[in-house]
Amino acid sequence: MKANLKKILTARNEFSAAINQICAERDIKPEVVVESIEEAILAAYHKDYEWDEEAEYEVDILPETGELRIFKNGQDVTPSGFGRIAAQAAKQVILQKVREAEKEVAVGKLLEKVGQVVSGSIFRKEGPNYYVLIGKVEALFPKKEQVPTEEYQLNQRMRFYVKGEGETPKKIETVVVSRSDPEFVAQLFYQEVPEMRAGSVVIKHIAREAGHRTKMAVASTRAGVDPVGTCVGQKGIRVQTVINELGGEKIDVIQYSDNPAMFVAAALSPAEGLKIELDEKKKTAYVYGDAEQLALAIGKEGQNVRLASRLTGWEIEIMSEDKDKKTKK
Repeated sequence: MKANLKKILTARNEFSAAINQICAERDIKPEVVVESIEEAILAAYHKDYEWDEEAEYEVDILPETGELRIFKNGQDVTPSGFGRIAAQAAKQVILQKVREAEKEVAVGKLLEKVGQVVSGSIFRKEGPNYYVLIGKVEALFPKKEQVPTEEYQLNQRMRFYVKGEGETPKKIETVVVSRSDPEFVAQLFYQEVPEMRAGSVVIKHIAREAGHRTKMAVASTRAGVDPVGTCVGQKGIRVQTVINELGGEKIDVIQYSDNPAMFVAAALSPAEGLKIELDEKKKTAYVYGDAEQLALAIGKEGQNVRLASRLTGWEIEIMSEDKDKKTKK
């Protein structure tokens, strides 16, 4: 920076006091404010006075008084009375820079919460996308991160999963939030289940078709802790709290197992009494059972078996009681 920043900030004058106040109130770095002032002064000079494109211009801020001087190739070319003109012309530029810096700070703070759930209000709609006001940030809530069964209203307050940095359709940097990401469900459970925060219960895998059904496999890291019961809660209160946040989406909390056959059988809940045969080379699980249980394993439009396959990482073939006749993948 051309100006002596340290001397400017420690000087005892109104200019220094104003800069320090702006930085403290807006949580902005002092160099950003001073650079904004320098740019604004040069812009004002360029607008109203003769400008030599070949010359090098710079602004010098006198720390003792806060007086602004213009130098061209090292020579003082500050017009008489320029300080008053420059202050007026630069005001809007400085305010804009301060707003931009303030927004960057707010976006940065929100990005520190990537992977967490935050609260926000639906602020506006633009095409298929919504914008959510979270603190001072207009976070992007794009179509692909929305839940197809949910309807959104302006000023509606909801919880969102912070996915990370992104761009609006107009190429403006912002933060992207989601309600359809499987990790949104995982983080809702993390908030509701103290044993997860303590590390005694962990989520091993999760699969979701947003708005319809989620399957979540959990395990315990401590003897004597029932991971499924812990997540469901007494009288189902914990899982019901998450279901309510998701607008009634079904949630299957499943016991994880290192035994693939047992894991696949559990993942096909609510079906029971299934027989699982594994083809390790093809990583395919063949499932047998009576017709009623196989229908439950498949689920409506194949949703249950589809989610179970994604949860376990195994291709699942649902077979009829006749082992030689395959009924559905």
